[in-house]
Amino acid sequence: MGLLTIGAFAKASRLSPKALRLYDELGLLTPARVDPVTGYRLYAPEQLDQARLVAWLRRLGMPLARIQHVRTLNAVAAAREVRAFWAQVEADTIARRDLATFLVDHLSRKDPAMSPTAKPLGIRYAALSDTGLVRESNQDTAYAGPRLLAVADGCGSQGAPASAAAVDALKHLETGGVPAGPLLNVLEDVVEQAKQAVHDIAGDGSSSEHTGTTLTAMLWTGSQLALVHIGDSRVYLLREGELFQITHDHTMVQSMVDEGRLSLEEAASHPQRSLLVRALGRGADTTPDMRLHDARRDDRYLLCSDGLSTVVPTQDIHRVLSGTGEPEQAVRELVALANGSGGPDNVSCVVADVLELRQ
Repeated sequence: MGLLTIGAFAKASRLSPKALRLYDELGLLTPARVDPVTGYRLYAPEQLDQARLVAWLRRLGMPLARIQHVRTLNAVAAAREVRAFWAQVEADTIARRDLATFLVDHLSRKDPAMSPTAKPLGIRYAALSDTGLVRESNQDTAYAGPRLLAVADGCGSQGAPASAAAVDALKHLETGGVPAGPLLNVLEDVVEQAKQAVHDIAGDGSSSEHTGTTLTAMLWTGSQLALVHIGDSRVYLLREGELFQITHDHTMVQSMVDEGRLSLEEAASHPQRSLLVRALGRGADTTPDMRLHDARRDDRYLLCSDGLSTVVPTQDIHRVLSGTGEPEQAVRELVALANGSGGPDNVSCVVADVLELRQ
């Protein structure tokens, strides 16, 4: 079979002539020959497989630049790249779904206050931060109050003041009421305030790009906990005996796990497992995860820095949370577990119990 005209090739590949001309201009799918007189593009039949692959990848929504990269790979590597792309699409979809749920709740004016027939709920809480056994100073900040629970893990030469500044920027939420309707706007505002506070600490010096902090905080609204999360500190929920991690680590290694490039076992020992892809700091992606959690009586929440989660097995965290009474005792035991495992990092814990208020 000879060369195909652009019309015939478009029909066979299910790509429009306009798309084929664009892909030629981008170097994505170059014709086998261009007639020097008419300028007509001519394609070889063996280019159909490449053209169909481009069409399929475009239907997936893959950007053109990434398609161009996939085309340079062998079949196994190309399959791995498509798998990674789709894993990222699914992760982004989950994040948008959480935001959509948040918006639906508030645009429909879902009342976060308890119904008249329900008993009012409150929280009992404790916070503890420790330097650990290896680090010379503590760059973590932990805070617990009647409305605000927060953990921040600083990094860089000004990591300690950066984490403290981020949490301090949220403390005004403890005073005054937080209206239910604009809660999303309130959370966005406090993240921006925390971001600016960290920038002020970092300054414009040579170390500013290396100064930053994670921020994981929950705001108690009366029957719900509104979550703001940036970085790799975590929130766990103990409910009816089961322990759930309700945050997603914003690390390079976790992204590789999500994309199928690493197994969980490989991630646990990866040398760059603490490399953040989101944080509060100059040049960083500061996009927060935000969501609402309907609280139930007897729920127990744990906010912790990675000084706990990376050294203490989840089953041990579960055992302490389910087996201790007061939050003060729980945070002490969790910090002791981290230090008992070598205490390689600062460790911070906030434990909050949801309980019925006495009338």
